[in-house]
Amino acid sequence: MTIQEAQQTVDEWIKTYGVRYFSELTNMAVLTEEVGELARVIARKYGDQSFKAGEKENLGEEMADVLWVLICLANQTGVDLTEELKKSIEKKTKRDAERHINNEKLK
Repeated sequence: MTIQEAQQTVDEWIKTYGVRYFSELTNMAVLTEEVGELARVIARKYGDQSFKAGEKENLGEEMADVLWVLICLANQTGVDLTEELKKSIEKKTKRDAERHINNEKLK
């Protein structure tokens, strides 16, 4: 699935099952909540914390939840994530062409 297809699929789902998009402000709050849930899993899987009894290691599920809400925000604000990601890659490539290669901390 391409990013554009993902944006279309989420939009169709919202219109079919979700009635309408939540407001942008609500979706921003939901995105923050989902990022927190992802952080919780990462802290337990890769950090010093441990999972509680009954907690599952659902890293992919949490990442997908973050992506879902980000796509909702893009759709409702008219952002083409494919184009914006291309621009972001170009910007980072120009800005960081030698920065990381020459970073002694990364060697």
